[in-house]
Amino acid sequence: MNQRTPGFSAVLAVREFRAIWFAEAQSIFGDQLAKVALTILVYERTESALWAALVYALTFLSALAGGLGLSQLADRFPRRQLMVVCTAGQAVLVGLMAIPGMPIPVLCALVVGVGLLQSPAAAAQNAVTRVILTDDDLYLRSQDLRGITTNTLMLLGLAGGGVLVVGIGTSWALAINAVTFAISTVVVHRYVRSREAAGAGEEGWFGAARHVFTTGRLRTLVTLSWLVGLVVIPEGLVAPLASELGASSATIGVMLAADPLGFVVGAYVLSKFVPAHQRVRVMGVLATCASATLVLFALNPHVAFAIGLLALSGAFGAYQITVSATFTSLVPDEIRGGAFGVIRTGLRVSQGVGVAIGGAVAEGIGSTTTTIALAGALGVAIAIPTTVAWARHNRPERAEPTSNLNISTS
Repeated sequence: MNQRTPGFSAVLAVREFRAIWFAEAQSIFGDQLAKVALTILVYERTESALWAALVYALTFLSALAGGLGLSQLADRFPRRQLMVVCTAGQAVLVGLMAIPGMPIPVLCALVVGVGLLQSPAAAAQNAVTRVILTDDDLYLRSQDLRGITTNTLMLLGLAGGGVLVVGIGTSWALAINAVTFAISTVVVHRYVRSREAAGAGEEGWFGAARHVFTTGRLRTLVTLSWLVGLVVIPEGLVAPLASELGASSATIGVMLAADPLGFVVGAYVLSKFVPAHQRVRVMGVLATCASATLVLFALNPHVAFAIGLLALSGAFGAYQITVSATFTSLVPDEIRGGAFGVIRTGLRVSQGVGVAIGGAVAEGIGSTTTTIALAGALGVAIAIPTTVAWARHNRPERAEPTSNLNISTS
């Protein structure tokens, strides 16, 4: 019989998790400032849209390389020490970016370095959180809190990041980000317990990837996660979408905020009202609904209705938290860091590729709303058989439940 679902206060009562959550939250706030600052800084100094886009692309490429390769360090070295080294390194690199007059090629190299260090740090953080929170309900609630926090800070970044950077200057904004990394270093070192390395590297450098793609359940979860590449397409088309719907430029910010706002609301509703074992069962349905909502753009909706659809899609998209938590729980601890790198890197790649393809399709057919509707239809076509596959994997005769998340590592 299930006990009452723990609240966020129960999660924050765990000192180690509280330290990790605080370190991540204030660092994310700094990252939002840094992204805006770098864009403004590079464009002001070069007056080149190409250079500004290149710096942004470098953050994506470094995350791709680091996610596939360096995330596995989280299984081969003690995770607390790895987080400390990586965040300290990021503090130094971002601090160098804050020096006025830093040459653009050097800035690019520093951006790559920060992205490379982020991957093993994130993998270690994700893996150690599951070790700290062994109770399934408590762990899932911790991921709800992280998801809500991250998306709320993204909303704040959208709302005031640009104004703040303009007010304090790009160098100071980057300096603030460097300080947040330094704070993360101190907090994690002080409050997270040191543990031995989880793995010995006997599986080989890409052993985690092989495990993920040869395990039916994990492959299914990866598919549900990477569907975000289709759902995120409206975000990349928001400017032409606003124009096509006859909305003002001021509406673009509202449209961009709709998805993360919906995600926060959806995460809260799921966390508050849906038990953990039920969330595991319905996440495929929610993934289907997140895509199906976008199909309604075929109706060429009024701008207010369009914003509502984006928010609703974001709310359904909160299933991603359950997917990630279930994936992490299914993977053996000794390869958890490398496996996290696989699913996280794929998530980033699917978003970048999805937006690029969406832009090309919209340009080719001359309609943003039709492109978004097609993306939603394709998402539904993928989500339905994936949902059926997930249900099949979780039949009682296929796997015996070993926890409230109704999963097993067999």
